Amino acid sequence: MHFVDECQMIVEAGKGGDGAIAFRREKFIPLGGPAGGDGGHGGSIIFVGAEGKGTLSDLTHQRTLRADPGANGQGMDCYGRGGKDLRVGVPLGTIVRDLGTEQLLGEITADGQELVVAKGGRGGKGNKHYVTPVDRAPRRAQQGTPGESRRLKLELKVMADVGLLGFPNVGKSTFISAVSRARPTIADYPFTTLEPHLGVVHIGDTAAGLGHTFVIADIPGLIPGASEGHGLGSRFLRHVERTRLLLHLVTITDDPERDPVADYQALRKELAQFDTALAERPEVVALSKADLPDVREAFPELQQRFRDEAGVKLHLVSAADRTGVRDLLNLLSRSSAPGSDE
Repeated sequence: MHFVDECQMIVEAGKGGDGAIAFRREKFIPLGGPAGGDGGHGGSIIFVGAEGKGTLSDLTHQRTLRADPGANGQGMDCYGRGGKDLRVGVPLGTIVRDLGTEQLLGEITADGQELVVAKGGRGGKGNKHYVTPVDRAPRRAQQGTPGESRRLKLELKVMADVGLLGFPNVGKSTFISAVSRARPTIADYPFTTLEPHLGVVHIGDTAAGLGHTFVIADIPGLIPGASEGHGLGSRFLRHVERTRLLLHLVTITDDPERDPVADYQALRKELAQFDTALAERPEVVALSKADLPDVREAFPELQQRFRDEAGVKLHLVSAADRTGVRDLLNLLSRSSAPGSDE
């Protein structure tokens, strides 16, 4: 399914039904009082968090969402039926804004969470509510009110414990496919990954309640200028805003102008320019592709350079032969746990 993280739509809640003007007309009661029933309330439009959804693609073809109107009131004190609410499933991490006012209507962050984005109109009162000592047979009733109508903008920020960052082709997709059941496209060219992928990582015997599970998001490869939108970077960077921990992957390439320390510092700069809070988020840095001889040989020197020039500890990992994978996952598990200070 094509990944979509933005869409716009119009939502129109149902109008409330009108109240009725009616009188009792029964045998032996020739002058019965008012008996007009109330109109039913219009249906509302409600977004519901759906854990199984990972994209807004289902909503891109629905330009307008309409809920049912309420039925009009009837005679003999019969109330109109209320319009059925329209419930629409959206992915967790969906942010809803009113395009007209720029108002934030809410965020969907939990499975089953509901957000009313357009409230149905109120049903009108029947004439029986307008009886007074002076007017015992009122011939007026209340009309139903219109339902709310809005133009909405939906944005999706994927929800994960760990955000996986790095330049194109540092091995992010290979890593996430090796440690989870996520299956991103893997190939030896830049921008293989064109959409975020989520992978669930299990540490220990989670079935027996003796392990831990966390979610890792593979963010498409970033480049200098990503915070300004280069390479679609600004759209992808927002997907790491909800993560607790960042995992930076760096590696050695054949490009003489590329350097692992410089790559790391460049991405740190992009994070700070996009959101200063991201630059302050806990992080782990690892040198990938440790199965390659030149990477293993360069690791001691790079580890020292990262310590001296960037003030961070560099780890060594290979998704191909599993070098350092278990230790790295244990570190990510501890560091991404809620309340962790690591």
